[in-house]
Amino acid sequence: MNEELSVYEQQVQRKLDHWRAGLLKPPGMIERTSKAVQSRINQAIPEKVHAAITSAVKGIVQTALFSMDYIPKSEPAAGLSLALRDKEAEDKLAFYKKLAAAEGAGAGAGGFLLGMADFPILIGIKMKFLFELAHVYGHSTYDYRERLFILHIFQLAFSGQTARPPLYEAIAAWPQTMQSLPLTNTYAEHIDWRKFQQEYRDTIDFRKMLQLVPGIGAVVGAWANYGLLEELGETGMNCYRLRWLAEARERGPLPRSRGWLGDKERGGGNTFTLPPLQDASSSGKNIVKEGESLEDQQD
Repeated sequence: MNEELSVYEQQVQRKLDHWRAGLLKPPGMIERTSKAVQSRINQAIPEKVHAAITSAVKGIVQTALFSMDYIPKSEPAAGLSLALRDKEAEDKLAFYKKLAAAEGAGAGAGGFLLGMADFPILIGIKMKFLFELAHVYGHSTYDYRERLFILHIFQLAFSGQTARPPLYEAIAAWPQTMQSLPLTNTYAEHIDWRKFQQEYRDTIDFRKMLQLVPGIGAVVGAWANYGLLEELGETGMNCYRLRWLAEARERGPLPRSRGWLGDKERGGGNTFTLPPLQDASSSGKNIVKEGESLEDQQD
């Protein structure tokens, strides 16, 4: 029994061990066959289509990484136990699953064009949820490195099984991963955007293609989007739980005078301050610069 962790945290650790085993399980015959079929489909798609989709995905992700569009208005939560943070995360996930389902139903009922428009809209909903999730677990998305953590979560949730191990290892060892991150204004150059969008499409294609079938598009659209948010929610919460437990072992047990829920009323608890950024992006609008708060930028 790990005395550095509370009973709830020990339960979460066991769940994370089970989740990791399933996440990193080698691909079976069905997965390998599906991947081979998807690769052949990708080869048959015209290059102009690949370029257009890649550009759309790149634009949305870069907006999330370099602008303030997705940053929540609320400050990162402080002084809450892991149990309370998990409860708040589940509440936010329930809201975003309903939002994604409603959007998917509307797009599915609208035919092919609206079905295609659902692709970037859904990415935006997912990004907004992940930014909210970061603040629930006490991490400020004003910090560029937290946005990169979000990008890693997104990739882990929507990548094939062969791509998951290195992504998981980078997340599990995030303090070390942060030390090797490229400078802010060069990070986008290190991403293989075409591979990024293909991995994402290959993961969601079957469900989203059914959305375009006349007569069942609305039902399938709601089902597909709801399920995709559910998968993202599980991955996102577990990634932040990994960080919480790693930090808990470093800092030791928090005061628990108010029981397993922690000191919510007093707003107590340890906080963690990251070192200042070494660089900031110099392109685009509404960019948070190094050492600059939202108020400083507005002045």
